[in-house]
Amino acid sequence: MPGTNKQLDPLPDEFRSEDEAAEFWNTHSITDYEEFLEPVEVQVDIKRRHFEIEVDEESFMALRDSAKRQHKPIKQLASEILKQRLDCG
Repeated sequence: MPGTNKQLDPLPDEFRSEDEAAEFWNTHSITDYEEFLEPVEVQVDIKRRHFEIEVDEESFMALRDSAKRQHKPIKQLASEILKQRLDCG
């Protein structure tokens, strides 16, 4: 902004951690550091969506135990059971 003599904190070359970066950006505006921004090209290819459903504790415990016995992640076994039960492949 012309005529503004705002003293900015120097932008670190890199942050030691995500927490340090978060702390910096929680107290600074990125618009004050626009001259340091670089354009990047990003491609996003979202192939899967994830949904959350509630189940009772007894069902979850049975699912967890079964997944452990089968050496599978719980979410994989749950999907397999639902697909089989609903006859959707």
